[in-house]
This record gives sequence, C-alpha cells and structure tokens, in this order.
Amino acid sequence: MRPLQRVFLLILGCLLAVAGARAQVPPVRPAANDSVTLLAPRPALGAAPAPVPRHRLPLVIGTFATGYAGTYYALSRGWYTGPRSLFHWFDDSREWKQLDKVGHLWGAFHESRGAVDWLRWAGLTPKQALWYGGFVGFLLQSPIEYFDGRDPAYGASATDLAANFAGSAGLIAQQLAWGEVRLMPKVSFRKTPYALRRPNVLGSNLGERLLKDYNGQTYWLCADVGAFLPEGSRWPRWLQPALGYGAQQMLYNDADANRAAGLDAYRQYYLSFDIDLRHIPTRSKALRTVFYVASIFHLPAPALELNRKRGLVLHGLYH
Repeated sequence: MRPLQRVFLLILGCLLAVAGARAQVPPVRPAANDSVTLLAPRPALGAAPAPVPRHRLPLVIGTFATGYAGTYYALSRGWYTGPRSLFHWFDDSREWKQLDKVGHLWGAFHESRGAVDWLRWAGLTPKQALWYGGFVGFLLQSPIEYFDGRDPAYGASATDLAANFAGSAGLIAQQLAWGEVRLMPKVSFRKTPYALRRPNVLGSNLGERLLKDYNGQTYWLCADVGAFLPEGSRWPRWLQPALGYGAQQMLYNDADANRAAGLDAYRQYYLSFDIDLRHIPTRSKALRTVFYVASIFHLPAPALELNRKRGLVLHGLYH
C-alpha cells in the first residue's frame, strides 16, 4: 500500500477509533480495577437498562458509509488517474522485512475494534456487533488491492490481503474466546538517519516518515496478563508484557541495491512492557477517549533487543 493511500485510510481509521472510544463497553469478565467498570453507572436493583436512542444506528451506518465512499472516491480521483492495465498480481512479500504486512495487520485490527465498539454503542448485541463490525478493517483496506492491480507500475498483493484478514480475524477470535481484547497489537516510532539519504521514498518530514520509514517503526504485541489470572489477583491490568519486532538499514527494498549503498538490512526482536492507559482509573470522558485512541501505540519503556549484528542490547528507554 502506498503512503497517500495510508493517509486516507488512517484518517478514516481514526474516526472509527474515536467513535469506538466513546462507545467503549465493559468486557464480559471485568477485573476489579478495570476503570471502565468502576466508572460505569450501576442501575438500580431490578431496573431495566436504559433504551438505546433510535438515531444511533442510522447515524453509525450513515457516517461510515459516507466516510468509506468519500475515501475511495478521493483516491480514484486524486491518485488513480493514470493509465490502467488488466488486473494483475505482484509479489511484494520479501520487501521491507515484512514490516509493511505487520502494519496492515495492525491497521485492520484497530479499525475492526473501533467498528465493533461503535456498533455496540448503537444498540446491536455483542454478537451482532462482532459479526457486522469484525471484518470492517479487512473491508476498509482490501479494495486498495483492486486499484493497485489495475496500475501498470504496481499490482495487487496477496500478502497484503492476507495481513488485512489476519488483523480482523485476530479481533474476532479474541472476542469469541474471551469477550474482550487481551492481546493488543501496537506500534511505536523513532527517527532514523535513513530517511535523510532517501527522502523521496522514506519521507522528507516527520509526518511522512511516520508512514514511510519502516526503519523507524516497531510493532508490538502486548498481553493483558491480569485478564488471564484468577479474579482477585494483585497483578495490575495496566502493566502488560510486550514483544516487539522491527528492522534496520533498509534504504532500498532490494537487497542488492541495499548492499551497493553499504547497508545490510537486519531484523530486531524486543522484550519490554507496556502501560495500557485504558485501565488507568479516571472520571473524565475526554481522558477515556484519549486513552482508548492512545491504546494503539506502545509507550516508551525499557527494552531488551536481540539482533544478529549486535546480539543482546539493553535500552534504558525505547520508543
């Protein structure tokens, strides 16, 4: 997926995330220190739950449909304006040490998460919200492959589609198994020197580099250990072990071109922990929204890195 496409989908994904934040509901088996549960209003004994306003579901459907159609209309008019070819595939599975694929998974997961929470807020049952919203990430990102498949300079990517599916399926599987998200994919970013050497591809400013410089991206899988422990456990749910993956020295996605530039791309693996802000108690709706959206990012923390060039590396504060 090309950077401009990511910008459009990131904007729509952020809308889903913010909507999901406002629609967040407690998990099936909340922990005693779960901030959402602690702050949720408790109905009087025997009282019926408040009815969901009828306007919510049409509002959700209309907002998403408008955003979805507008996104792809803008892409078709502003980007895919050149010559078209017959639909064809392109194998990009070996490029960028697969960090772009992990990015597809991360994006689809969180777009689906926001959609499911939004639909529950609109009045659907948890099961209905899961099946109607669970594949939103896949449906949101995958039509890009059709447009790329008609572009003579590119081609549709089967591995992009697989990563999109894996992201949405990962959200659905967790909701079916546990009724909540316990394994959260996250991302962090740090500036690297490589973008200065190839700014047209890796970005000429910070905003572009966030999307285009894979050397600076690290993807994490954070585990909500407290959710797996018996009720009454003293493990704080906001403290979560995290496994990370990244890569360095990727100036070109072609290995020969990279070596000609004096670089040797290599993978990095990390062990760290994360602070899940969703489990920090607060009575502020604004802060709960911020914490929900921020839950897609891994916060700076000490980390242990393993790579084939330097072996084990200890970072006092990795971001």
